[in-house]
Amino acid sequence: MTRLAPCRSRYSPPLDAPAVDALRVMSDPRTPVFLTVHADGRRRYSYWQPFDPDTGRGSCYVALPTAACDALHHAARISLGEPVVDPARTTYRVRPVRTPAAPVPSVRPVRTVSQRVRVA
Repeated sequence: MTRLAPCRSRYSPPLDAPAVDALRVMSDPRTPVFLTVHADGRRRYSYWQPFDPDTGRGSCYVALPTAACDALHHAARISLGEPVVDPARTTYRVRPVRTPAAPVPSVRPVRTVSQRVRVA
């Protein structure tokens, strides 16, 4: 079984157009993307494109650019799920890595002192 570990780096270079398009597809929760690693080592990132009656296109698997997806994996922008192994290939679910949001400083509420009216 092949282990695919991304290289963690603090600096990530700007993405080129194919990588941006691939990351956009991977970020859509309605479009599951998979990496298939064949027994001979060939790698293919792909997703299922449903049929679109407006354009008459779809109902097929669409391959994403392997070099761009490998660059995203190397830059730790995408992660691979648990492998599903069969004799001819290993398949991984591909997901974009969610970077944690910057911590928001806590704001203490301002307490207002209500004034009492004294009755004499």
